Amino acid sequence: MRIEVDYRPTPKQAAFHQSRANEALFGGAAGGGKSKALVMDALARVLMHPGTHAYLFRRTYRELEDTLVAEARASIPRRIGLYNASRHEMQVVGGGVLHFRHCRGTADMYDYAGTEMHWLYFDELTSFEQPVYEYLKTRLRAKASLGIVPVVRCASNPGGIGHAWVRARFVDAGTPMKPVRQRIFSRALGREREVSTQYIPALATENPHVGQAYIFELESKPEALRRALLEGDWNAFEGQVFTEFRDDPTRYGERRWTHVIKPFAIPGHWMRYVSFDHGYSKPFSVGWWAVSPSGTAFRYREWYGWNGTPNRGMELSPKEIARGILAREEEERREGIRFDRIADPSIFERSRGESIAQQMGAEGVQFRKGDNARLAGKMQLHGRLRFDPEGRPGLYVFDCCRQFIRTVPALAYDAARVEDVDTDAEDHVYDETRYFLMSKPYGQQGGME
Repeated sequence: MRIEVDYRPTPKQAAFHQSRANEALFGGAAGGGKSKALVMDALARVLMHPGTHAYLFRRTYRELEDTLVAEARASIPRRIGLYNASRHEMQVVGGGVLHFRHCRGTADMYDYAGTEMHWLYFDELTSFEQPVYEYLKTRLRAKASLGIVPVVRCASNPGGIGHAWVRARFVDAGTPMKPVRQRIFSRALGREREVSTQYIPALATENPHVGQAYIFELESKPEALRRALLEGDWNAFEGQVFTEFRDDPTRYGERRWTHVIKPFAIPGHWMRYVSFDHGYSKPFSVGWWAVSPSGTAFRYREWYGWNGTPNRGMELSPKEIARGILAREEEERREGIRFDRIADPSIFERSRGESIAQQMGAEGVQFRKGDNARLAGKMQLHGRLRFDPEGRPGLYVFDCCRQFIRTVPALAYDAARVEDVDTDAEDHVYDETRYFLMSKPYGQQGGME
């Protein structure tokens, strides 16, 4: 039986439907037709594979009703799919089902413990925490008799609680439009398998169904919101703290109007600093800085103590961290370079015996107490990120410092302390950067920059 639906996908929507990746994100700007692409992709899969079940998630049922459910009821003829409002499901000819579901957070995700999902969809993926995404992915399975390979398909604008992990997983993982492949090994099965992700960027200007009035409306928004929703810029989003931050690869060479640059050989006479924020179950962060004679700061190396999952630590002891710091400085120390080290003042606390600072000092890594004034430190970073009239900031980051680039631009404001950074965010790199900047680093006089 031939089934036809009045749907003419844009080139980007078509690329999303044709993706062969295990996980794909259709994301970026508003107005790119993302919700429609999710619904039509789910419909196509349950029609092509009768009897299969697609699960489409938003964070709340109200969001579901306003977006995915409304899109499905408007776009799918009743002769093809009938929506049951009490069950939040659409029965499709051939026996397939579209399940419209919500998951507010980790407390709700276990409601789906016994569910078998064949096709898994997330709308506004950045509104979900990563543990929710990872857990619901474990519900993705199918009997061999169905002859299908279950997939995950997502859509999202920049911003939200999941901004950092979504960006790391899809946007920064590779080149837009091109699948990123990696091989994973199963100890239980004793063999490897290839898995892939793909990021397909969307812009409102690429969608012929979006009116010009909507484009004008997006252009009128404040800078961060405009960059996120109109340009699909993952370095900007509503509520972003450091809207000044720019990562423009086209300007790495000239070092103007970008904070991220290519590494270069640092002159031996420049002052060197190390900043440290301790963590165990949460990541620790170590940053190495050089300061030019004119006072410009360069973050040239970092060591981030995570286990590969955002905001999860490596659980290293203070002595292990100290030895790791020394190993990374070995070549510089052989050249006679000395470091001024500044750390989180809490590591000097001795209420429970030997302090963290003492344990690290026993390995040869000495720190002085950093200034933990939060708002003053935040203003220091704002000031350093500001460009002068020639486009030169007071702080640069080498492009090898991926954790600064990943986490600092993703920081949002605290809902209660509206001038401060949300301390529940992945703020460890930011914190040690504050300690460094509050130490009033200076460049040794003389020499050429």
